[in-house]
Amino acid sequence: MIFSRPAPQTDRDIPDRNTGALVALYPPVNPFDTGRLKVDDLHTLYYEQSGNPEGVPVVFLHGGPGAGSTPKQRQFFDPRHYRIIIFDQRGAGQSTPPGELRQNTTAHLVADIERLREHLGIGCWHVFGGSWGSTLGLAYAISHPARVLSMTLRGIFLMRQSETEHFLTGMRATFPEAWEDFVAPLSVAERQDIVGAYYRLLMHPDPEIHMPAARRWSAYEVACFRLIPEKSDVSQAIDPQADAHAYAVSRLECHYFVHNRFDPDNYLLQNIGKIRHIPGVIVQGRYDMVCPPVTAYELHKHWPEAKFIIVPDAGHASSEPGVTSELVQAMDGFRTISKNL
Repeated sequence: MIFSRPAPQTDRDIPDRNTGALVALYPPVNPFDTGRLKVDDLHTLYYEQSGNPEGVPVVFLHGGPGAGSTPKQRQFFDPRHYRIIIFDQRGAGQSTPPGELRQNTTAHLVADIERLREHLGIGCWHVFGGSWGSTLGLAYAISHPARVLSMTLRGIFLMRQSETEHFLTGMRATFPEAWEDFVAPLSVAERQDIVGAYYRLLMHPDPEIHMPAARRWSAYEVACFRLIPEKSDVSQAIDPQADAHAYAVSRLECHYFVHNRFDPDNYLLQNIGKIRHIPGVIVQGRYDMVCPPVTAYELHKHWPEAKFIIVPDAGHASSEPGVTSELVQAMDGFRTISKNL
């Protein structure tokens, strides 16, 4: 099936970026299909499809690792044009087992994306991901460039040593009170190896030990997410009702920091040549403290063909209005891509 022109806009006016007007998310949409895909003897992935069943496929790669998917993520895409595929990565969201670290590496996740594509009978698709989703999207595209129609990436993270160290210690310069709360359970000696100390806490089998650590890890991250932090973000992160999310995010992020680094450290940048022909958009908040703009700028320098957009009044969160607007406009722009699917 060939899609060569955008779907008509009948109920939503898309202003030109030069006007300065922001573009909102599309209205909520319900899935037309949900399913579970067993990818090995241990892991089963949750996935869903929404939008146009005959539309051009786009796959959404969530952050974390471990953050899981949410209904609002469907709203970045024109549901009349796109067949929207969202799934929970290993150990995240509704995938099982929750928080599972065994058989959970970047290579496993890349293979899962390809297996899901084959399972759904898709020839190629647009790839959309932010934060850890940008890492995974790049890794997938480098491994399977012929399957990627375009890439929309936000809040770039390349999983290099310098970036993980920034998360663990660098954010202290801007968020000292959040960092003090983060390291409060650690002794002075343990603070010399924060990720190792947290790994021991988060992997402890006793919930009385690992859950307080999980809540602190999650609270630290969300406290640094936005240009203007919201106290409600932190209170929600430490709410026991959010324990399943905190458990998965903290365990998987710490696990990946310790065990799933790229070799060499600069692997993604070294292999960008394999995907420079793919249309791309890089969206980055100027005041992103979780994934600083220098990383996105380095990616752009290696991939100059990609459109590079700095949002001047945003941090890391995709929900900040300027970031949301640029992401929606990027995907609206990619409706012009035609491909024999």
